[in-house]
Amino acid sequence: MTGPTAREAVLGRIRDALELAPPRRQPVPRAYRTGRTLPDDERLALFTGRLADYRAGVRVCTAAATAEAVAGALDAHGARRVGVPPGLDRAWLERFGGEVLVDSQAVSPRMLDGLDAVVTASAAGCAETGTVLLDGSPGQGRRALSLVPDVHVLVVDLSTVAAGVPEALALLVPGRPTTLVSGPSATSDIELERVEGVHGPRTLEVVLRTDA
Repeated sequence: MTGPTAREAVLGRIRDALELAPPRRQPVPRAYRTGRTLPDDERLALFTGRLADYRAGVRVCTAAATAEAVAGALDAHGARRVGVPPGLDRAWLERFGGEVLVDSQAVSPRMLDGLDAVVTASAAGCAETGTVLLDGSPGQGRRALSLVPDVHVLVVDLSTVAAGVPEALALLVPGRPTTLVSGPSATSDIELERVEGVHGPRTLEVVLRTDA
């Protein structure tokens, strides 16, 4: 008869220790800094500056010029086949002359990969970190839509851009799926060389509407 393996012995000691001292639920501190605000011009400058640091393209426009800005962003990257969520404001695509695919569960990942770009709205933004937040609502669509195509054009209203992270999170609906976008997808995990497009779009274009 053989004794326990080394793995079994280690796990047995862990079980014994947990029985002797059962873990206690530790309180989570919630004393975050909240309620910070910034004037519109300062939020605009901080947000666009952070986006530029992340190598994202930024097009500042009025609400009336949204369609022109979206078309300009798509044309700049030669996009002719574009995916959109079902609840996107179609007026934003009035100046775009290419093919538009409305996303649904019937659209496969392979079909998404064949798109040149995707256009979505956003739920909120954070000026301090240059982050855009998506919550899967009809104008933003499912997560796959914003992660598979190589170019993502995001329409953001300055009125939804908060000063800091707690203030931005407070704008979200609890329980909805949340995606945080801080510039194009990039990693430096391999030999500290920056590689873009590994976990999401290689290119991010933000259309920032200042009067919406």
